[in-house]
Amino acid sequence: MKRNIFFSLLIGFTLSMIVSGNNKSQAQTAGTFTFTYSQAAPSASATKNVMAVWIEDNSGTFVKTRLRYWSNSTNDHLPSWVSKSAQNTVDATTGATRTASTVPTAFGAKTITWDGKNASGVLVPDGIYNVFVESSYCNPEPANNQHWIITNFSFTKGTTAVHLTPTGPANFSNISLDWVPSTVGVDEVIENSTNVVFPNPSTGIININYVEASNIKIENILGAVVYEENVSKSGSKTIDLSKHSNGTYFVAIKSAKSNTIQKYKVLLNK
Repeated sequence: MKRNIFFSLLIGFTLSMIVSGNNKSQAQTAGTFTFTYSQAAPSASATKNVMAVWIEDNSGTFVKTRLRYWSNSTNDHLPSWVSKSAQNTVDATTGATRTASTVPTAFGAKTITWDGKNASGVLVPDGIYNVFVESSYCNPEPANNQHWIITNFSFTKGTTAVHLTPTGPANFSNISLDWVPSTVGVDEVIENSTNVVFPNPSTGIININYVEASNIKIENILGAVVYEENVSKSGSKTIDLSKHSNGTYFVAIKSAKSNTIQKYKVLLNK
């Protein structure tokens, strides 16, 4: 009888450990994902383009739409996005079919960002994710419920910053993927700081208003210094980063009084 009670307790304890182990919460790191790519027109006759960009987890589950352009006459040319997303466009950039005169244009550079959350606004677990691009251009117009191209790129969302420059399919170039955890690049935050860095995002020009500073330094996602200057006390600077690539940059302002550093994350999106 005692042996049966012992084994019952042992089995119960083991099952309890298994259940509690399976219920451990997975890390959910906050941060910003920036995806930049350039799509060239396949020929001179391709002047219009419909497109969708969205995030999926590594199991193929839809997470969030980031961009979707189509019109009433072209809304059957993104069948993969429709199937995956059920046409959910919460917080996404949307609009009509892109042409040569729209902003953004049908072809050329595109930049999207993602805050690591799903369409319900919940921060998703760390892990491997995929950003998808589906596109249909009029050259000639594809058949109903078809697209011309779909491609995807993988990256890891986690506590470590990621910078990737993969090779894309035909007509896709200048591809970059950057995941930046919220804690990356912050040496020390100065409470009640009166420093101001704007605008954010920036199209190339960054304005910095600083108080009691001794040094200003700007680094890209890889830690390379793109600008640095020793300054004296309070003032303002206008810095042109337009010659640099789109992506995330860190503006570090060193205090002249306490020798501490505050870093500001700025997105360059030309």
